[in-house]
Amino acid sequence: MRQLGHDRDVSAGLWRALLVICGTLCVALGVIGIFLPLMPTTVFLLMGAACYARSSDRFYQRLISNRWLGSYIKNSREGRGMTRRQKGTTLAMLWVGILATMIFTVTTWWLHLLLLAIAFGVTIHVVKVPAFVADTEPEAARS
Repeated sequence: MRQLGHDRDVSAGLWRALLVICGTLCVALGVIGIFLPLMPTTVFLLMGAACYARSSDRFYQRLISNRWLGSYIKNSREGRGMTRRQKGTTLAMLWVGILATMIFTVTTWWLHLLLLAIAFGVTIHVVKVPAFVADTEPEAARS
């Protein structure tokens, strides 16, 4: 009978380890998404937080209290959207990345059109995301 309990402990430990690995992968993809224009950030950070919440309270607390990443999760959970600065940075990086790709790597006209269509679609989406004034923005930026 002792074997059955031991198997459950091992199974639970493996499941927690798998969730930590998946959470870490999601957080890594979310961080990459900060720098790559078409890769989502918040979705991956939310998935990472969900994995950590079910497997490691220590990792979960570190993620949601992280100076740079915690705000993505908090703002998404509260339905606040993005700050104007985040929207501006996102759109600037999107267009720089798309235009650089078009100029330096893509030579086919239809791929140029596809990249432009994607860029316009993402731009429309980002513009429609609610904007809020962050507590850390200067007073002049709020007016």
